Amino acid sequence: MLNEIINPLVDWYRKNKRTLPWRDQNNAYYTWVSEIMLQQTRVEAVKPYFLRFVEELPDVKALAECPKEKLMKLWEGLGYYNRVRNMQEAARTVVREYGGILPADYQKLLSLKGIGNYTAGAIASIAYQIPVPAVDGNVLRVISRIEESREDIMKQSVRRRVEEELLKIMPSGCPGDFNQALMELGAVVCVPNGPARCEECPVAFACKACLHGTVEELPVKGAKKERRVEERTVLVIQDGFRTAIRQRPEKGLLAGLYELPNVKGTLNAEETLEKVRELKLEPLFIRELETSKHIFSHIEWRMTGYLIRVASLEQKKDTGLLFVERNEREQQYAIPSAFRAYVKYMKQETKAKRRKL
Repeated sequence: MLNEIINPLVDWYRKNKRTLPWRDQNNAYYTWVSEIMLQQTRVEAVKPYFLRFVEELPDVKALAECPKEKLMKLWEGLGYYNRVRNMQEAARTVVREYGGILPADYQKLLSLKGIGNYTAGAIASIAYQIPVPAVDGNVLRVISRIEESREDIMKQSVRRRVEEELLKIMPSGCPGDFNQALMELGAVVCVPNGPARCEECPVAFACKACLHGTVEELPVKGAKKERRVEERTVLVIQDGFRTAIRQRPEKGLLAGLYELPNVKGTLNAEETLEKVRELKLEPLFIRELETSKHIFSHIEWRMTGYLIRVASLEQKKDTGLLFVERNEREQQYAIPSAFRAYVKYMKQETKAKRRKL
């Protein structure tokens, strides 16, 4: 059955594929960067990040040698920062062991930090025309509907089965186009949210779910583990036109990134002022800000914010905080999108203060 979809699917893809900045470049590095960025992130959101990233870091060697602060700034806004840390570690391995060129070998690609079956398959098939599958969520959805399978696609055993089935039928002449065609079909026709566009599908003739009217029942996905909720209070501490930031620990959530100071729990104004005093600062003014929420893969932050003005820091060097101007922050320090609701006050305050000068 799956053999029947190869030619019509590849023909459809070649005629209808979207124009993407990393597509049809015959560049293994571009394929790698784009596939890592596309994990957990929409295509349209990735485009400007990809273009900026490869302009600054055009090859594996540049990525391997990039200073940490600059690398984090280039990734700022994409989230899941371990992705880019793993990329840099893998890039250093590629420079050291493969002369700066990603190896044209599926198993060697798979051995690199942060590269799993899907990414290794994508690089191998798209950049090097090696006939191996690249199975992501889009592909699992497409195959589940074609086969009318009610197996849980969240299970690794199901993913392995699909990989094995596709490996048997991979076209040796165009494995990259075939893999991309399956991904493209899942992204724009056999979509995850909203009704599938079966009338536009080039392989509807071979789809059991389409034939039996069960498309919207598939794929089957097991329930995800419930996220842990954390209450946090975020402090936007300002001294003149500077705002306090600090660096997070090198291990754990958002490791090594900069953040607005924050504490666990939901504090009231007086409790917040006491926390500021514990930082050896002298608060002059406090205003409560709006609440915000940010969802990580396994934790949900529910945040309350306060804007706090403090006395001049001319004689205070041991606060444990870094007070920076807006332009300095934007150019040098990566602050995760979890703090987006409060970073905007940093920008507004800077502008207002400078207008008064």
